[in-house]
Amino acid sequence: MIPASFDYIRPVSIDEAAHVLGNAGDEAKVLAGGQSLLPLLRLRLAYPTTLVDVGRLEELRGIRDEGDHLFIGAMTTHDEVMRAGAIREHAPLLALAAATVADPAVRHRGTFGGSLAHGDPAGDLPAVARALDAQFVIRSMEGERSVGAADFFVDYLETALGPGDLLVGVRVPKLGQGWGFHYEKFRRTAQAWAIVAVAAAVRRDNGVIQEARVGLTNMGTTPVRATAVENAVRGAAVDNGGLREAANEADDGTEPPSDLHAKPDYRRHLARVLTFRALTLATPTPPPA
Repeated sequence: MIPASFDYIRPVSIDEAAHVLGNAGDEAKVLAGGQSLLPLLRLRLAYPTTLVDVGRLEELRGIRDEGDHLFIGAMTTHDEVMRAGAIREHAPLLALAAATVADPAVRHRGTFGGSLAHGDPAGDLPAVARALDAQFVIRSMEGERSVGAADFFVDYLETALGPGDLLVGVRVPKLGQGWGFHYEKFRRTAQAWAIVAVAAAVRRDNGVIQEARVGLTNMGTTPVRATAVENAVRGAAVDNGGLREAANEADDGTEPPSDLHAKPDYRRHLARVLTFRALTLATPTPPPA
């Protein structure tokens, strides 16, 4: 189909973009990589009166080391996130998840911030942002504010971004030494959305898990933080019995969707199985004696 008509504006600065969005109100959409928005426009599931293309804003690109966290610009592509040395060193869970997004063509065009702003609970990055307690930096005509991942995702395809808001980047805390990471994804084909996926970060000490972070993909209308698993695994011995018992809590409090690919009960089963795998593979192995 052909998209409905709209005004096209390509600002040359973040301030200009915020000004345009502020004046356009809730009828405006931001065009970043376009991998999520363009299909919606073609199907007329979205019909903005104004399209604000931020593609030339170099201020929104790149990765900065800011001490105890990394700042990732919203226009940084999935491929750049996947390959960046700073991310692979300090936030490897992001690199692991980005490597599973669609295919190379999409990863080279799709943007980190665009995927998060889209707010699809079946997307790979929202669950990782929840697990890592990321902070979303948002600019508007009123200034800049920061929103935590727990509050950023509001409902299905709905985030804390309001009319006039522009996501400029995301701050991701460095978890430091002693952590292991894994992203376990179950999908029909290599390029498909996750039926269920699990983002896990685990810190081990003296044969015992001291702390864990677990995020679930496609287990509700927003990405889910599996706090029941995190509580159950804390202090557990690093063995299959302890990890499996904790993983059995993965579907606690979730509301998985029902669609052509899976029913809720199947997704609950997958969440438990995949969480066990993710915890097992994320748990760091001790150094040789």
